[in-house]
Formats: sequence, structure tokens, C-alpha cells
Amino acid sequence: MTAQREKFSSQLDPELLNAVRDHAQNNGRQFQSVLEQALSEYLDRHLANRPRTHVMEALGLSMDEFAELYEKLAQ
Repeated sequence: MTAQREKFSSQLDPELLNAVRDHAQNNGRQFQSVLEQALSEYLDRHLANRPRTHVMEALGLSMDEFAELYEKLAQ
């Protein structure tokens, strides 16, 4: 299922815009995908003092995989 999208318009420095478009094309991604990722990462860094989502996901996976080791190290 595709997430619902809402159109918007804005203005951007032409060099930055071209760099983002080139990056998307060179990596086989859609422009909107790169823009959405950039905005998500920006908000993760700047909203509240909370850890970034991908960091917490990595911690959770590590805790699942190495729980026994962490328990031994804590002793």
C-alpha cells in the first residue's frame, strides 16, 4: 500500500535543487523519495531531544541479538 501524498510547492537554490535531482537519479531513486528522506532526517535531528529513529532501531536489533552477552557484561 502506498502512503498518501500531498503536493506542495516551494523555492530552492538552483544548485542545491540540481544536486538533489542528480543524487536521486545517480542512485536510482525518485526525487520525492530523496526529499522525503532528507526532511525526515532533518526533523529527527531537530525536534525535541530524542534519539533518531534509525539509531533506536539499531539499538533494538542489537539488544535482541546480543542480550545474553550484554547480561554477562553487566555482571
